[in-house]
Order: sequence, then structure tokens, then C-alpha cells
Amino acid sequence: MSHKILKVHPNDNVLVALTDLPAGEPITYDSISLSLVEAVPAKHKFTQQDMAPGEEIIMYGTLVGKAVLPIPAGTRISTENVKHQANTFSGKNKSFEWQAPDVSRWEGKTFMGFHREDGQVGTSNTWLVIPLVFCENRNVNIIKQAFLEELGFGRQDLYKSYVQQMVELYQAGNVDAIAQLPLQGQMSNGHRRIFENIDGIKFLTHEGGCGGIRQDSDALCALLAGYIHNPNVAGATVLSLGCQNAQVGILEEKLRALNPNFSKPLIVLEQQQEGTEQELLTQAIRRTFLGLIEADKITRQPAPLSKLVIGLECGGSDGFSGISANPAVGQVSDLIVALGGKSMLSEFPELCGVEQEIINRCVDDKTADRFVHLMRAYAHAAEAVGSGFDMNPSPGNIKDGLITDAIKSAGAAKKGGTSPVVDVLDYTEYATKPGLNLLCTPGNDVESTTAMAGSGANVILFTTGLGTPTGNPVTPVVKVSSNSKLAERMPDIIDVDTGPVIAGEKTIEEMGAEMLDYIIEVASGNIKTKAQQLDQDDFIPWKRGISL
Repeated sequence: MSHKILKVHPNDNVLVALTDLPAGEPITYDSISLSLVEAVPAKHKFTQQDMAPGEEIIMYGTLVGKAVLPIPAGTRISTENVKHQANTFSGKNKSFEWQAPDVSRWEGKTFMGFHREDGQVGTSNTWLVIPLVFCENRNVNIIKQAFLEELGFGRQDLYKSYVQQMVELYQAGNVDAIAQLPLQGQMSNGHRRIFENIDGIKFLTHEGGCGGIRQDSDALCALLAGYIHNPNVAGATVLSLGCQNAQVGILEEKLRALNPNFSKPLIVLEQQQEGTEQELLTQAIRRTFLGLIEADKITRQPAPLSKLVIGLECGGSDGFSGISANPAVGQVSDLIVALGGKSMLSEFPELCGVEQEIINRCVDDKTADRFVHLMRAYAHAAEAVGSGFDMNPSPGNIKDGLITDAIKSAGAAKKGGTSPVVDVLDYTEYATKPGLNLLCTPGNDVESTTAMAGSGANVILFTTGLGTPTGNPVTPVVKVSSNSKLAERMPDIIDVDTGPVIAGEKTIEEMGAEMLDYIIEVASGNIKTKAQQLDQDDFIPWKRGISL
């Protein structure tokens, strides 16, 4: 790899700037020699030959756009001169063989996890408090205020103290000092934890459960059932109002579908049956405390790496994401699959243009056909409301070099590695087959990570090039930066830096191996991710058809 430019695939007709390149910069790459027509910022792409309107833009070896203006060689491609274009797709048309990576380094290795009666193994031990409908959010928040600080899960509110200092300065008439007032100290737990084997109590407030369409409530119940079933969850307290669409019976039905022998502690209280708010809350707090006592008796025990279920996510992507962070995560996915574990690739709008490659990786026609059906149904739903996958890239994506959805997708798909696709799951369906699973979700970061935890992920790898402060209430989220500048600028949210790949200091294989070792430490509870340290507990159920 050149320290200045990169050609990602031999068939590409654009090059990637690895550093800021000035106008007039002479470029020599293999048999290519040209001078840049304009300055090209790092992460952006430029043409290696003159291109006429209508000519195809090829990157990652696939169609990612078409020229809409004449583009001289050495010109940066942008939303002004290139528009989204992607390959069409149909059923399987090629056979597929996979060369699994060497995993001898990890054979026999274990992580320290929480074993559940159904055979799943958690990487954390969390208790959930869940409202079945938004009407119960207030009661859930009262329980949260009652529990967190007293049980040692709350953190000292550094910013509250900061405001108090400013109030004191204002009341003393010293307004000028406020502008120079530094923030002092650091966030920390105020009390020693009472339950040493419980990693947290998490409160999944949301705006659903009633109104909308009945399918929304059914999907919400399925999602919440997936969270309760997730191996990282020890038990749950569920608050229902009583009259809402998301009925307790639907939740129980979804739980039985996941596990007919469901045996985790489950406390369900209905406000319209309990009477006063005080009676409801007293019951909920007392019974939850007793449940926590039982959950605390579970301890970490060795588990094979085949019990890992890794969610694969990207958010705040940049022009380097598909070159460093995403391929490194793809390497981890392949290692996990080779070790007998599960990985989960979601964000269907960000698979636009690489569908045929993924279809050909499916283990059989039935799996491939389901992927085709879900992709087309999602695309048609987006078009029906005046949108489309081509509108997926965000302003931040475009600013940092991802100018079409097909460019973004071709890089995003690298998170799925190279292994066969063993199953295709619709939203809220649970991953049960070892290997690479596809999960239908939006490209929206939080909606997607929310879904993966609901489908059984016990660790999530989340790549970012711009910096995204996202976590999950039950599943540790390992944040992976595509470039070292981000890791240096936002060290409070980044766990792993794949910038050395861009610098030519490490290979994708080396980064993947390091990341798997890091995951084992996270799964064992030896490392708390940055998202966990910051209590980033993002939870947004998907209202189908609205999000890309």
C-alpha cells in the first residue's frame, strides 16, 4: 500500500487518497501516471482516467456509481459529478467455496461467561426493567432513580456539580469567572456495588406499545422477548398498563416461541390491576430486589469461543471505514465462524449493490431467496414513501468520501467477512445457526444495534470513522475507529484503532487477531468497553418502513 494512495481492487477505475493531496500532485500507481486536477482530501476518491457522462464508476471491484458530467483524470468524484448506480441481482448463479482462516491460535481457548439453562452463555449479567407501553415510562424511571445509586450502579453526576459551582459564582456576583470555570474530577460510582455478580440494571424506555398499527406492537413484544432471552440477561421486570396494544399475553407468546422451557425470573405487573401507583411501584421494587438476590448467585465460568455471538455494525462511516475497520471486523467474523460461533450482519440498506455477491455466498437457494425477498420488500417500502436506498448516505458520510450508497454499501459489507451465509433473519428473529447470519434492520445505528441484541448478540463490534457515541443496554459494544486521528480526538468512545492499517503498519489479519483477543477480554468481564463506562444504553425499536 502506498502511503498516499490506494487502489482497493484491481478492477477499480478510481483511487483513494490516504492523505490530503494538493492540486497538481503527480500520481504514479502501477502503470498510471497523472496530475491531480484539484485538491483531493484524505478518504476521497479520484478518477484514474478521463470519464464521459454515463460511464460506470467501479470501486471494491463492483459498480458504485455513474458519471453525470465529464470527469477528467485526476478529478475528485463527488455528488456533483457522480450519481448512485448499483448492480441488479437475482437468485444464486455461482457456486461458493470458503477457505476458513487458521484458528489454531485460539483452539481450546475460553472466555469467562454466565451460563444459562438453555445452553446460551452471556458476556454480562444484567437485570432488565421494561415498560410494555410508553405510559409506564414514568414508573420505570422512578424505579431507576430508586435503585441505581443505592445499589452502586449510579455514577457521581460530575455535570450537576459543575452547574452548582456556576450557580454559586453567579450568586456571588462573579459572572466573569464562569467563562473560565474548568470541569474538575471524573465520573465515578458513588457507592460500592451491592451485587458483585450483576453488571447492571437496565431500563428500556421507549415510545411504543400502543397507537400506530398492531404490527408495531407485535414487533415490539418480539423485540423485548429477544432481549429477555438474550444470554446477557439474568431476569426482567415488566410493567404493563393493561389496556395497550402490546399485551402481556403477546410478550409471553413470543418468549415461548424462543424457548418453550423459558425459566429466567420474570416479574410482570399490570398497573390497572395493582391499584395505586404506590402499590405498583412498591411491588415492583420489592420483587425486583429479590430477583437481583437470585441473579447475583450466578458466577462467571469458562465457556468455549463457539458461544460468542458477534453483532457487526457501522455508524458515522468515512472513506476509510471500508478499507481498515470494516475488513478487520470481517476478519473477526471469519475467525468466530471458523471457531463454531455466530456472527450477525445487519443494515440491509447498506448492502445495496453487493446483493449478488451475498446471494452467491448463501448456503442454499432457500436462504438466498429469502434475502432477495427481504431486500426487495424493504426497497419497495422505502420507494413507496418517496425515498430509496440511494438516499441513505448521511451528510457526514458524503463529506468524508462516501458519496453514493453503493460506495458506502460495498465498504459496509466488508464487516461480513468472506464466510458462507447460513441464515437470513427478518427483524426480531433470533440467531440459532452457527455461522454468518444476515439480519434485516435499518442502517440507522441505534435501531440496528438494538435489533442485534434482540436477536441474540452477546458482543457487538461497531466501526466508525467520524465518531459515534453509541452503546446498548445489555450487550457490550466495542467501538472500532477506521483512522488514528479519530482515536486520538475521541479516546473516550474508541476501544480499538485500526488506523495502523491505513498507515501500512499492520495487516487486516493482524488487526483481526488483536480484535478477537480484545473481545475475549470484554466477554470475560476483564475490560469494560468505553460505551459501558459512559453508560451509553441506546435503545430504539424499529417502526418498520420508516427508517433507512
